[in-house]
Amino acid sequence: MGTEIERMIVTGDLLPGQPVRQELMAERLGVSRLPIREALSRLASQGLVEHRRNVGYAIVRLEQSEFDQIYLMRNVLEREVLASLPAFDDDALTEIRALGDRVSDAAERADLLEMRLANQEFHFAMFDRSPLGLVVTEIRRLWRLAMPYHAAYLFDAEVRRRVVAEHEAMIDALAHHDNERLVTLMDEHRRGGEAGANMLLRNTNSTEAP
Repeated sequence: MGTEIERMIVTGDLLPGQPVRQELMAERLGVSRLPIREALSRLASQGLVEHRRNVGYAIVRLEQSEFDQIYLMRNVLEREVLASLPAFDDDALTEIRALGDRVSDAAERADLLEMRLANQEFHFAMFDRSPLGLVVTEIRRLWRLAMPYHAAYLFDAEVRRRVVAEHEAMIDALAHHDNERLVTLMDEHRRGGEAGANMLLRNTNSTEAP
């Protein structure tokens, strides 16, 4: 159940600040309230939901300072991970190109959910090949916390085209084992995502939760 609810959070089906009614969620997923309550408790320990006294569970809504810290940490940690990557062999490059094609195809169809999910797989296909496994685990946690705020970023067709072009440049850097260029490209790529997510953060924080 935790996986299903987490997917709803990171895909924007459940929005920051939105209450999670256990009885409605149980009905939606076709289970009793007990596994829903257990799942929400686990997600609370991961920082994705919070329990409010006399209210119940709700999706965590980040403050601006928290959001800024997530991207500060991502900037530092992702640079180290990308700098540590070994040369990609043909199989690894084939995998990353296929994931890049998935992102591109979803962008063409304006399938924003598929694009966001494929985008995450694309990046972690790189990150997961780093020897810095504990650092990658922390990056994954940071991505999970910020993911709900990326919903608005990809509505613009020009933004989608830019994301695809930036991915292609990253693949080229990987093919040449040019980690220094890869770090620079990722810095620029991350700044675009941060700006788009900031827009949704400001909107959600300026509106009272339902």
